[in-house]
Parts: sequence; C-alpha cells; structure tokens
Amino acid sequence: MERTHTSLRRGWTTGSCATAAARAAWNGLCGGEFPDPVTITLPGGQSVAFALAAHGHEGDGAWAAVVKDAGDDPDVTHGAHVRVDVHRGPPGSGVVFQAGDGVGTVTLPGLPIPPGEPAINPVPRHMIRTALRDVAGREPDVVVTVSIAGGRAMARHTLNGRLGIVGGLSILGTTGIVVPFSCAAWIDSIHRGVDVARALDLPHVAGCTGDVSERATRALYGLPEEAMLEMGDFAGGLLKYLRRHPVGRVTIGGGVAKMTKLAQGFLDLHSRRGQADMTRLADLARDIAAPDAVVAAIAQAHSVAAAFALAQQAGFPLGPAVARGAWACARDVLAGCDCMLDVLLFDRAGQLVARYGPSPV
Repeated sequence: MERTHTSLRRGWTTGSCATAAARAAWNGLCGGEFPDPVTITLPGGQSVAFALAAHGHEGDGAWAAVVKDAGDDPDVTHGAHVRVDVHRGPPGSGVVFQAGDGVGTVTLPGLPIPPGEPAINPVPRHMIRTALRDVAGREPDVVVTVSIAGGRAMARHTLNGRLGIVGGLSILGTTGIVVPFSCAAWIDSIHRGVDVARALDLPHVAGCTGDVSERATRALYGLPEEAMLEMGDFAGGLLKYLRRHPVGRVTIGGGVAKMTKLAQGFLDLHSRRGQADMTRLADLARDIAAPDAVVAAIAQAHSVAAAFALAQQAGFPLGPAVARGAWACARDVLAGCDCMLDVLLFDRAGQLVARYGPSPV
C-alpha cells in the first residue's frame, strides 16, 4: 500500500473494491475460476491487485467479495465487505447495475446518477464496465449487483440521507485511491448537496459548522432539510463551489470560535489547520473602543469563547464585529456570484450571538 509524504497509508475506494469483486465474479462465471488476487486498472492507469475475501457460485450466477482497506483514513467503510454478484443479462442489454443490501438508491434530482438508479457513481460504473470488458473482450450483457454488508448502518454516519440516497451507502471514487485525511468524500457530499438544492430550485441554502448551529439556523429560517449543507470545517469547499453554482441566498452559521477563524481568513476551520489569532481578536476589541485592560485580557485568553465572555462582561461584545469579518471573508470567496449572504454566530447552547446580512455579495 502506498504512503503519502506524511507517511500515512493510502487506501482504496468502494469503487475500486467493487471493480475488483466484479472482475473476479465475472471471471468465475465465465471460466469457473476466481482470480485471487485479482488485478484491476485504476482511472490513472495504475494496476492494483486485491485479495478476495470470499467467492462462489450461486444459482446461475457468481459472486466475489473484497474487504475495503481505507489505509490510514478514518473512513466509515474501512473493513467493509464489498460484494458483487453477476448474472448473465438478456442479449443486447449491456451492463445493468443493481443495488444490493447496504447500497443506496437515488431518490432526488441533482446527483450524477438519476433518481431510481442505484447509488453507484459514474467513475465506478466506468471502472466496472472496463474490467468486465477486459475479461470478455467486449462489453458483456450482465446484471451487476453491488452489496455492502452493514451498509445501511454505516450510511447513518454519512450525508447520504440528506442527499436523498436511501437504503445504504454510495459506491464512490474518482481516482480509485483514498488519500488519508483529504476528506474528499465529505467535500464531494457538500457539492452534491448544492446540486440537489439547485435541482429542487431552493432559493436559500445554509452551511453550518456543526449540529448546534445547524439546528438553530434551520429553526430561525424554517428551511427544509435539503437546504441544509453539512459544511463542517470546509467553508472554502462550500463557498468556492457556490461561486460556480450559485443559489439565491446563502447563510453561513457556526460557533464563535470557528466563525472567528473565518473572519481571520481561514477557509478550513479545523483546529489542525491553525488556531484563531488572539492578538488579532484583541485588536478587534481595541477597534470597538474596549479599554486597554480588556484588550490585554483578550490577548491572553485561553480560548475564543473565553475572550468573547471577557468582552461581553466588559460591555464590548465581539460578536457583531466577528460576524462582519466572517461575512467579508465569505463575500470575497463568493466574488462574482449573484447571491445574498448572511452570517450567524451562535453560542454552545444555540443562542444567536450576532448576525451580519443578508446583503448582496
């Protein structure tokens, strides 16, 4: 398994695992033997071998399973058994995909796969078709059913429900490789959430940093679930996509600490990307005429929440200024997008601390 420059081990997507299982199953159905390991070609041209976890014949079909190895990425599907069953299809039918147990079905418009289809994304579909063609010498007539043991339960820890994917997980992957901590799947889910909202002609969407701010934002505006984009720490991932795929109104909501980071120009709000600058927060207090003693105390505060509390007690709340700064940062990312923007700051109890906007970007 490859390692990145940070020595974290890379893994394989569910799409790669399904491709390997499909090739092995089809080979078993055509020739009676299941290659183990089975080799596939990734979209970038790299050949990769996968060990089979199990295989067999069942009725007039064959099946094979591969255990997903996500490397050092904290992927919910790490260790999952990805099984593919193949059966011969009617002449001229080509490759037909079906969702087995644990793989979801698309129910909303806006995704790369239309409603009613199994949630097997375009690149994995292409990989599977290519692998089957390599065995048969042409595109075969075959029904391919992809299953993931325990996939329904795993899907509760993903954004699939919000995207209208019901019944299980999606078969994902664009490169076939999982890069540890790249969070590519999460960011892709944010983008797909925007696509669904646009397909539903929703006039207003909201991206929030966590459950508390999301519940408070949704209650404040009465937004439908499809309008809520689980932004998490990826403000940049959401805002940059919205710039290219605009919605009429955008709300960004979050706790005081993460919104302070946004106000200071951070687009990745995770703590590992850096901490809020307390000196800059103290300068902000000075700008709103806080006394020198308060400014000094904020500069030495151990957290943004503590700094906010100090300023509030002294009668110089930081919330409005931080909300304005966060709005300005988001506006700069959205530059050229014809939309209204507002920013909401909440405390840990979900109480609104400050807001700025809505105003055009």
